[in-house]
Amino acid sequence: MRGGSRAERFAPYVLVAPAILIIVVLRLYPLLLGVNFSFTGDGERNGQTVGLDNYLELIDDPLFRTALGNVGLLVLLLPVAVAIPGLLATFIYLKVPGHRFYRSVYFFPAVLSPVIVGAIFNLLLAFDGPVNAVFGAVGISPVDWLGNPDVAMFVVVGVHIWATFGMALVVFLAGFATLDAALLDAARVDGASLPQVIRHVIVPGLSRTIAFVAVTTMVGMLTSMFGLLYVMTSGGPEGSTYLPEYYIWIQQGQMNRPALASAASTVLFVIMLVVGLLQVKLLRRAGGED
Repeated sequence: MRGGSRAERFAPYVLVAPAILIIVVLRLYPLLLGVNFSFTGDGERNGQTVGLDNYLELIDDPLFRTALGNVGLLVLLLPVAVAIPGLLATFIYLKVPGHRFYRSVYFFPAVLSPVIVGAIFNLLLAFDGPVNAVFGAVGISPVDWLGNPDVAMFVVVGVHIWATFGMALVVFLAGFATLDAALLDAARVDGASLPQVIRHVIVPGLSRTIAFVAVTTMVGMLTSMFGLLYVMTSGGPEGSTYLPEYYIWIQQGQMNRPALASAASTVLFVIMLVVGLLQVKLLRRAGGED
């Protein structure tokens, strides 16, 4: 009896041990190596301790400052990236006509490679492409979607949202499965409009799902846009579409400066950690959780 209870106590630790080991070996240990490497030099100073020199160089680099500015833009656009799949999932949950068909269509872009998505939108958004042709047909001047520094980053982010919101939509639909249907019925009986139902019933009821989608979407925008950036803009025009992950690749792959790239990677990790924790805290507070 005592042996059985002891086995039951240790069973959870035994079951999670392989996953923890994989995380430590493949995630935490390389992360610590990268942080340590960021305090060493490149080129002639390879392997030598240089203190904070790499981080000071990042601060002085206008391309890295642009990348950080674009991170701020991503944070500002995050509510849009979360609201789109949330609203579409709401319509599907409420069984609008054709909801099964829409669910398949919305998820389809998530299975496409970023390279394929980027190539498709390069053709669509070319200066002499179909989108500008439609604009010209209705008397609107053509837009240099990918060549205008003031527009290009918004375009790339918009394409990324289109290509990835299907996965968030699935998460929202899973969240709706936990929502108390009686609350929706009560809201309908009381004559609540759709915006009122979304604000007072769905958002509070899905606060944890919204928090999860917000964090994963932000991490995805910070770490999964390389393919689109490489295919659509290559960081241009004038470096306006740089993000930290693209900057890291440039320093590592083209400039042969792995130590500086490690410093940029460390900064990116800190940004993701801080943004993620702040999002969780704010969304929990908004949801009324302790």
